[in-house]
Amino acid sequence: MKTTLEIPDSVFRRAKSVAAERGIALREFVTEAVKEKLSADAKSAEKPWISHLGKLKHLKRETRRINKRIEEDSERIDPEMWR
Repeated sequence: MKTTLEIPDSVFRRAKSVAAERGIALREFVTEAVKEKLSADAKSAEKPWISHLGKLKHLKRETRRINKRIEEDSERIDPEMWR
């Protein structure tokens, strides 16, 4: 199928350059790139949770602080209070 795409000049020049370095036509390079992107999207759709990995990493220090506080407070509990 023939179509027209509008892409930024810098992206076009880079794609054309890389295609030439690989010794393939720009059409083939773009086709491969689109196939790779579609494949990657399909794989991430199989495991949607993967895109969320590591997003709570910034809370690691806060979790340690809270756990330490709980531990300290637990040591102060009067055993008689639990009877």
